[in-house]
Amino acid sequence: MVNLDALNPQQRAAAEQIRGPVLILAGAGTGKTKTVTHRIAHMIARGVAPGNVLAVTFTNKAAREMFDRVKQLLPRARSSEGDGKPERPTLCTFHSLCVRILRQHIEKLGYKRNFVIYDESEQLGTVKKILSTISAKGEKTDPKAILSLLSRYKNGGTQAAAFADESLRAMTEHIRKRYESSLRACNAVDFDDLILLTLRLFKEHPDALAACRAKYRYVMVDEYQDTNAAQFELVHSLTSEHRNLCVVGDDDQSIYGWRGAEVANLLDLEKHYPEVKVIKLEQNYRSTNTILSAANAVIKNNPRRLPKQLWSQKGQGSKIRLAAFVDDEEEARGVVEDIEADRLMHRVPWREQAILFRTNQQSRAIETALRKGSVRYHLVGGQSFFDRREIRDFLAYLKTFINPHDDVSLLRIANVPARGLSDVTMERLLAASQERHCSVFSAMRHTDVQAQFLPKAREAIAEFVVFVEQTRTPLAAEESLSLSTWADRFLAETGYLDELRRSEKNIETADSRVRNLKELTVTLDGGSPGLPPAERLQNFLEELTLDAGRDDEKEATSDAVTLITMHSCKGLEYPRVHIVGLEDGLLPHSRSKVEGTMDEERRLFYVAITRAKEALTISHCGGRKKYGQLLPCHPSPFLKELPAELIEDVDEAGKRPVSVEEGRNMFAALRASLG
Repeated sequence: MVNLDALNPQQRAAAEQIRGPVLILAGAGTGKTKTVTHRIAHMIARGVAPGNVLAVTFTNKAAREMFDRVKQLLPRARSSEGDGKPERPTLCTFHSLCVRILRQHIEKLGYKRNFVIYDESEQLGTVKKILSTISAKGEKTDPKAILSLLSRYKNGGTQAAAFADESLRAMTEHIRKRYESSLRACNAVDFDDLILLTLRLFKEHPDALAACRAKYRYVMVDEYQDTNAAQFELVHSLTSEHRNLCVVGDDDQSIYGWRGAEVANLLDLEKHYPEVKVIKLEQNYRSTNTILSAANAVIKNNPRRLPKQLWSQKGQGSKIRLAAFVDDEEEARGVVEDIEADRLMHRVPWREQAILFRTNQQSRAIETALRKGSVRYHLVGGQSFFDRREIRDFLAYLKTFINPHDDVSLLRIANVPARGLSDVTMERLLAASQERHCSVFSAMRHTDVQAQFLPKAREAIAEFVVFVEQTRTPLAAEESLSLSTWADRFLAETGYLDELRRSEKNIETADSRVRNLKELTVTLDGGSPGLPPAERLQNFLEELTLDAGRDDEKEATSDAVTLITMHSCKGLEYPRVHIVGLEDGLLPHSRSKVEGTMDEERRLFYVAITRAKEALTISHCGGRKKYGQLLPCHPSPFLKELPAELIEDVDEAGKRPVSVEEGRNMFAALRASLG
């Protein structure tokens, strides 16, 4: 049996409630993951087959962490099917779950099982391709705005239409059918399709739904407040009969309404599952009571919420420091001085400090001040390894070899490096593919299409077709093919590495780009051993697409100050937190008054406050520079919601004389830091 003694009474009650609908209302820092993993382990120890357990999270990182913890709690379970193989619960993201289901059943919807998943750059390429054929000369439409609206419509957000003007909505409606048709022609789907196609499968093929219900008899959903309409429907489809649904979440941390998340899914759970048992986790293991009291005081001003009161055994802790600055540059300098004072006088390493801000634009002044102060920092959301040009080119090659009818990938690499397929040639091939309602690669293989080109271009097209087909052949023919050796071979054949070196003036930059590619090729054989090479490659690409951003996790582990937006910081924690820019118009954001999202802005502030473990500093400015001009700012109305007894004004603290003991400690720390 699994030992539940490590859990507090509320956590234990949640872990022991195995059957029927359960809502675990888990406040910030209340040991949610610990509770969930003990619940899964307890369930399996009580006789539930691991293969019947499904836990859905929003990130692969969370799924991996959950799996590792469950593994530690349980001995190796054996398969219930008697084949001797270890059986595992399914712990994955919504998108990964849908990929699993669609790989088994998508042929029922007219797709092939080897469908490809388009990432954002490939989706943008498709939208741009469509816009090029329908836009009037000189007319400019932002493909990103169109793609964002397409995603909103697909996910069924209640306010999807409210986020764009009339002309953009009309344009999106017009593009939607052509976009879907274009993806279908390439046997491709995008992220939103993964869930929508699964829902369509369930509606049109009850046998597929019945098979999934039979397999996933116990369903858990993490961060339930972040689910959108489509995700809610998916969960409801799987659980409406057996009713074994456990959702974990916190309505006070619902901050993703702008991307379709509907907090009502959590608030209204009782409407769909009237027998639901609600268990609140309120003991916080992260922060001091001063920080928690401030968070409780702010969030209670939201009218529609499930009441909860966070508390901690970590003691009262120091007061929250509130600082006012003349402008954003002085604010940035002040924060850096605080960080360096902590490092020199209190031995606080940079990695224990985080600077939180509402918008990405705020990071410029902070980064400048950190650089001037020679302070190492890590900007979360900076350019990912997988966004680098050479990596995107390489992945486009791999996707083309898996599926040559993937137009976006093929168009990216057709003339990289240059092989006589100029932009004009590719535009004509693209036009020919649209006339014939086929992929660009199919058009390239048509002898009548080739005949329309001059001999030199015709030869280049034919050579490219042969190159793609010959490079693809070993994937199907050679069972024991080493993918890294195969990749090195085609990179050498294309001359891509030489082209990469030639294209960079700086030798170090060129070597770095080549090294990036070499590092990636050696990982091709790492996962899915024993599978045929084409499937291994498919899995490799799938994992990258579903788990973008893993590179950021590695970078964040070094000794550096973390710079992060409030939206990105949910789920994270830092000993010392600096929340900058607490001004009306930034937080709450100026849009919130128009869109009626003030409650969500307050939740964002609540999330930011509850990231702090030991110390919290909040600052605001009297003016902020925009396009070189200093514009006046006013303090955020949220500051008035912080209890005065929890706040220490930095100016007043600066005037207070230091005690003899404090002075002695400060000088001792300084001496120690200087060796």
